[in-house]
Amino acid sequence: MRIMQVDTTLVSTNRIDGLGHRPLLVVRDKPGGTPLVAVDAVGCIPGDWVICVGSSAAREAAGSKEYPSDLTIVGIIDYWQES
Repeated sequence: MRIMQVDTTLVSTNRIDGLGHRPLLVVRDKPGGTPLVAVDAVGCIPGDWVICVGSSAAREAAGSKEYPSDLTIVGIIDYWQES
């Protein structure tokens, strides 16, 4: 699992059928970090700190093992203190 921050919504109207209509968000592990695309399984908004899972856990969290995701948001962090 990784702690990341939601940067913005990603709009993609041309998708493979397997993606369905699940929201996609741009997330970063730190300000100025590399942007990654994550499937939003919990209803996040930009600025939220979130918990993300990758690999087969990401596919299962998004809905099924056949889902084409390698990063899925599984939780919104209410509070944490950066060290």
